[in-house]
Amino acid sequence: MTAGTGSGGRDGDVGTTGPVLAIGETLIDLIVSDGSPDLATATTFEARDGGAPANVAVALARLGVSSAFGGVVGDDAFGRRLRGVLNREGVDTSRLRATAEAPTTLAFAWKDDRGDGHFSLLRLADRLLTDEDVDGFGIPGLAGIVVGSVALAAEPSRTAITHAVEVAAAAGVPVVFDINLRSSLWPDLAVAAEACRPIIERATVLKASLDDARALLGVGDDPIVALRAIAALPPRIAVLTDGARGSYLLDGEGEPHDVPAFPVDAVEPTGAGDAFTAALVSRLIARDWAAPDIEDVRYASAAGALATTRPGAMEGLPTQAELDEFMVS
Repeated sequence: MTAGTGSGGRDGDVGTTGPVLAIGETLIDLIVSDGSPDLATATTFEARDGGAPANVAVALARLGVSSAFGGVVGDDAFGRRLRGVLNREGVDTSRLRATAEAPTTLAFAWKDDRGDGHFSLLRLADRLLTDEDVDGFGIPGLAGIVVGSVALAAEPSRTAITHAVEVAAAAGVPVVFDINLRSSLWPDLAVAAEACRPIIERATVLKASLDDARALLGVGDDPIVALRAIAALPPRIAVLTDGARGSYLLDGEGEPHDVPAFPVDAVEPTGAGDAFTAALVSRLIARDWAAPDIEDVRYASAAGALATTRPGAMEGLPTQAELDEFMVS
């Protein structure tokens, strides 16, 4: 199947021999629904389908980009539920393995008083991704791969993700790394930095939040300083996000640009960053993976903003038509 974009693309479809493959966790999000800004005081939760890489795969499919998901779920009701959801969204699940060794992974999600999302993961089946799984993914024939940092927090999934990135880089397949750091998984940030290092060294695109940059690079609260710090890393494309406070990129002359967030009545932030990543990837594919401009990042920001206006994670991801309408409204 040919990967391409809908009307969000700039230069038409780009022919490839396979889909964009998101690799890592798909899970059940238990989202705080009683308005509590702290997990310790929450009493009511809603179960929703999620997991950052799986969200990206769904968001890509909704934007007209051929997508697939590779990972591990439990051979249980939640695992079957997630496979069914991905299939209905048009995501290729032939690389999704079910295991009897562990139940499907769970995550708790809530938003604080500022409206920023927080997560606490109970990693189970997803961490069982192996090199053998990766070797069956057919990475050299893909349009690109998308990985995050959650899978790097345990073995054997850490080794498997590193292997996937090595295979992709050797084959000239673009690698998108959304750092997506979850502090509950990394009691020692030095370990997180070491786990991320080989991915960063081989990535084509690095997307990081200001919180990620603070944690891994030791930068302060200035987003421009943080942007320059991530732009100095090996990936040739770097974008910094800061939730409702906007996004940042450097132009071809090395000048920083602030891309303001779209003002919306936010309902749920879960999945917004994944919508941003998918929309950015759709634009990069249309540019044949050339560096994005302000309009590309603005388009990604619109996708992230629109995703917050409905309950997340997968449910809130925008379609191509919804995003186009939002951009002109």
